Amino acid sequence: MQQIKGTLIPIGGNEDKGIEENEQYTLEFIDDGILFHVVKEAGGIDAKIVVIPTASSIPVEVGENYLNAFDKLGCTDVTVLDIRSKEDSEKETAIGLVKTANCIMFSGGDQSKITNKIGGTTIHNILADRYKNEEGFVIAGTSAGAMAMANEMIAGGSASEAFIKGAVTMYKGLSLIPELVIDTHFIRRGRFGRQSEAVAKFPNLIGIGLAEDTGMIIKNGNDCTVIGSGMVIIFDGATLTHNNEKVLKEGTPMTMANMTIHVLSNGDQFDIKNRKVSVLPIEAPFI
Repeated sequence: MQQIKGTLIPIGGNEDKGIEENEQYTLEFIDDGILFHVVKEAGGIDAKIVVIPTASSIPVEVGENYLNAFDKLGCTDVTVLDIRSKEDSEKETAIGLVKTANCIMFSGGDQSKITNKIGGTTIHNILADRYKNEEGFVIAGTSAGAMAMANEMIAGGSASEAFIKGAVTMYKGLSLIPELVIDTHFIRRGRFGRQSEAVAKFPNLIGIGLAEDTGMIIKNGNDCTVIGSGMVIIFDGATLTHNNEKVLKEGTPMTMANMTIHVLSNGDQFDIKNRKVSVLPIEAPFI
């Protein structure tokens, strides 16, 4: 299997964009916020960052928010690439930006828009190729932008019908990291049940539930480090001893026994291939 050289940064949504007026808050945003880590991984403030707000229903406003946030971090080369159709993904200007960027940042919104308008296009092929082959190339995504990184992508589902078969809707994502199923806004929107069903459907995959203002830096397609202010919940279905998802009718309560769940926070690490957690010692300072 080919060693992945690029970096993925899926984010759980609602990441700090430095809009508070409080000076201490602003300093924290600049020194250790999620977008600070995105910029650092991309090579620093002179990195070429391209924001793609395709998932959003208000792409212009979302693009402006990111331009302002990255400007506060001192970034000198940030462009918004507003893709609204598959045809836009084949335009020379768009292809040129994606070929030369150090970092691509996908916004939140509706993840299906990303796969419908970018999936299978020249831009998608360039992203996948650069991610596999270029060290230092970063693809970051928040909320929908994070969920679209998977192959088996959560497209929707009701938290109120959690643990009922059919509560989650799956769709094909960009397949940048096919080992994972990613869900976002995980704690605030109570998505434990729909991620459980997703892992029951695909027990060979690892479920990742990202809280808001929380993300993971994934190196080499394997080594994950948690960043941000919240938690990452990891679902490992490899240990399931009972899983009746395949035999149930839609709308029926599910049974799963011995699913392994990990709760990780800032600085903790996860090895995808070996399904192993490395946590900071209890006495370690918060980083």
